[in-house]
Formats: sequence, structure tokens, C-alpha cells
Amino acid sequence: MKKYVAEFIGTLALVLIGCGAIVIGGFGPAFPVGILPVALAFGLAVTAMAYGIGHISGAHLNPAVTVSLWVAGRIRTEDILGYIVAQFIGAIVGAGLVVIIAKGKLAGYDVAASGLGQNGWGEGFLGGYGLAAAALTEFVATLLFTIVILGSTSGKGATPFPGLVIGLTLVVLHFPFINVTGLSVNPARSLGPALFVGGKALAQVWLFLVVPTLAGAVAGWLFKAEVLEE
Repeated sequence: MKKYVAEFIGTLALVLIGCGAIVIGGFGPAFPVGILPVALAFGLAVTAMAYGIGHISGAHLNPAVTVSLWVAGRIRTEDILGYIVAQFIGAIVGAGLVVIIAKGKLAGYDVAASGLGQNGWGEGFLGGYGLAAAALTEFVATLLFTIVILGSTSGKGATPFPGLVIGLTLVVLHFPFINVTGLSVNPARSLGPALFVGGKALAQVWLFLVVPTLAGAVAGWLFKAEVLEE
């Protein structure tokens, strides 16, 4: 149970800090200058949680990461559901906290109109990219992210500071890809804000549930089949 509580807290912190930087910190409307602080917020939140709860649960904070580790044979099948449920609940609570704080503005805050750092694509969303570009972006970015996670935490590729390496990888992935989808690479991070924003965000969330999960599974297979493992 400790593992699931840790995943709940870690994913809550990721969404609260990352989406909070966009909404509460005000860096969302400041793009492209605001891309760096948003990228740092997400990436360093992962690093912080890696050292805060990593010794308890491994600090997956992400269903795609959990799936990649399962396919690679590094976590037990009986743990998957508990991890993923805890991550989704943590993301929803984290997004809810962002809503509560944002609505504390004396001038008010319209979540449906102003958003919550949700992911998406299409006309009117960030760079205005289409579905194909969004799907490719999320697949490639998640594949790279999970490969770094798997490679930096096992075997000869293991680093003395995997939390830092993983967090910085998430930071740099924002630079080329945030204008396409807002960069998810994490189904839980996408579902939490989408539930509160509704509308188009909720209608499009399927892509961020499916594509990163598939990419994580492919990364896991590459290690399981020893394509990327010695």
C-alpha cells in the first residue's frame, strides 16, 4: 500500500507543479519565453519525486512508465493496476488543487476558457498542429523518455543520479514538442486537467491515454528483447 500512496503523492505533485506553473505561475501565456520555466517545473518535479519517493515505489508517476517497466519485466503484474489507479487519482487531485487555487483570484478564473495546462492539438491550440503530428510527437517523445528511464536505472547503463537524468530528459523534450501537444508523455498528467476543462480537452484525451502507453510498451520490449540491453 505504501507504494500506491507514494505514486499518488508523486503524481499529484507533478501535475500541481507542472500545470500550476502554466496556470498559477502565468508562464502559459508567455510562450515561447515561458517554455523554459514550464519545462523546468515538470522536469524538476520528476527529479524531486524520484529522490523523495523513489525508494518506496520507484517514482513512476506515469502509467506509460509503469507499462514500460512491466513489459521489460521489472515490476510484478499484480502491482500494475494499483500503480496506475494511484497515478490517475493523484493527477486528478493535483489538477483539482490547481483549479481551487486559480479560482482564488479576486478577478475570478474561467477554467473552460483559460484552460488548465491541458494537452491537445488542432487549430487554436498552441502551434496549430494536426492529429498525425500530435500522435507522432507523443509516440516519439514517450519512447525516448522511457528508454532513458529504463537505460539509466539498470545494468551497465545505470547512472549514479538517475532521477536527475530522467528529470532533465523531460525538460529537454519540452523544447521541440511543447508547441505540438503541450507535451504529455504521461496519460495521468493529461487526464487530470482534461476532466476539469471538459469540452475539446476531454474529447482529445484519448490520444494521450493510448499513444504514450503504446510507446512505453515498445520501449519495454526493446529492453526485454535485449535490443537495448546487454
